[in-house]
Amino acid sequence: QVQLVESGGGLVQAGGSLRLSCVGSGRTFSSFVVGWFRQAPGKEREFVAAVSASGGTKSYASSVKGRFTISRDNAKNTVDLQMNNLKPEDTAVYSCAASYSVGAREPSQYHSWGQGTQVTVSS
Repeated sequence: QVQLVESGGGLVQAGGSLRLSCVGSGRTFSSFVVGWFRQAPGKEREFVAAVSASGGTKSYASSVKGRFTISRDNAKNTVDLQMNNLKPEDTAVYSCAASYSVGAREPSQYHSWGQGTQVTVSS
């Protein structure tokens, strides 16, 4: 398993940007797929983006494609989510998670989760 800690959330106006970071512990971090999910009040957790263990393959939810960019630095055990042109509907708690499954998009496919960081976008 791996322990994950997110940071970088906050309050931003619509159209603004935020960069979230996920730091993982342990030497096995580079062997996991890492995904970002979000959960708004009263809604189910939803997939946002994921990056393969090597960083060579990335996938995005259609709602964020073209606005969000996921990247990883295995030397630093970090996976970042750059969020541009934020919208009020992006408001949620964002969590990173680790998986053994290539292409995983379902929360059930992820075995280790961070505590989450709040992102609030005002209109």
